[in-house]
Amino acid sequence: MASIKKRPDGVWRARYRDGAGHEHAKHFPRKADAQRWLDEVTTAVVTGTYVDPKTARTTVEDWCISWLAGYGTRRASTVRQGRVHVARIVAEFGPMRLGDVRPSHVKAWTAKLKAEGAADSYVYALPARLAQIMADAVHDGVIPRSPCSRRTSPGAGQQRPYVATETQLWALVDTVPENLRPAVLLAAFAGLRVAEVCGLRVTDVDFMRGVISPAVQYPEEPLKTAISRTSVPIPQSLALALADGAGGRRWIVETSVGEQVGPWQLDRAVRAARASLKARAEEAEQQPKAKPADIEAARARALPEGFRFHDLRHFYASLLIASGADVKVVQARLRHASAKTTLDTNAHLWPDTEESTRAAVGAAMAARADSLRTSVREVER
Repeated sequence: MASIKKRPDGVWRARYRDGAGHEHAKHFPRKADAQRWLDEVTTAVVTGTYVDPKTARTTVEDWCISWLAGYGTRRASTVRQGRVHVARIVAEFGPMRLGDVRPSHVKAWTAKLKAEGAADSYVYALPARLAQIMADAVHDGVIPRSPCSRRTSPGAGQQRPYVATETQLWALVDTVPENLRPAVLLAAFAGLRVAEVCGLRVTDVDFMRGVISPAVQYPEEPLKTAISRTSVPIPQSLALALADGAGGRRWIVETSVGEQVGPWQLDRAVRAARASLKARAEEAEQQPKAKPADIEAARARALPEGFRFHDLRHFYASLLIASGADVKVVQARLRHASAKTTLDTNAHLWPDTEESTRAAVGAAMAARADSLRTSVREVER
């Protein structure tokens, strides 16, 4: 119910009741202004974009605090990541009212993050988190619409996937600390992700049958999806390598003092090995009496700049593809949810089809030419 009434002081008082029965009023010097305000409120109610004026004063920081409280039901690692993102969002938009954040603000923030040198994945993750928070605010009726959309998204960006050669792989195995070598083998020859490698228990490996059954990820949380828990067959040689010294341990990959290894430790070890192999290659080049073969061998062992532990999964995929495995087999072994994910990530690893498509078209053209020549000969007869 809405009405407009003139007060004794000549001011027009417009009022209405919202769906919860709460009355809201506003004063205007002219009746036309009061009517326009009521019309706008009525339109918002009809179109479903109405927001309680008191709720509309909610700041980004206030809403983020409430949002995190509800987000706390998720796994601890997910919540920790959410808190990190929210801290950056609050630092940028905290005092602003939710409804005052505009798409231009989001774009400017994205440009600022890029200018600061943040990684593409981080520049994508922060606005994506803001979009999630804003979408929940819309769903909760705190704001009528979100300032985040595909237009404000910077795009996910893509980390270049590096595929190590066998020479580079074994150089990495020889360079990392001995207790971390099983981690490299698990990623390169079983395709396990870094958190799965760190969470793999000795009891998760059937050394006799040659089967790995991932069940938890670091630190000891259940894997997120059923497909991630798919068993991975491994050759007996890998099973023996993993079984070496596994007796009495809880984790396949442990520190030198028997503690569980964290993902950051593996990433750090790969970076250190990469730097070491690069230094050796440069040192070989600077040796005045170095043989060309020795220099070339040192170069062949060096890993490309930017090579990460996760790239060992690409090595595993390349092995499967080189053996003739089709997309569905590679999908199953990598434990991807869909073949699309496998293709999006590893399509570049399949043999180049340029020559095969050229040959197919050429064969069709040749067949047509043969047909025409046969027809001409028959006519001439």
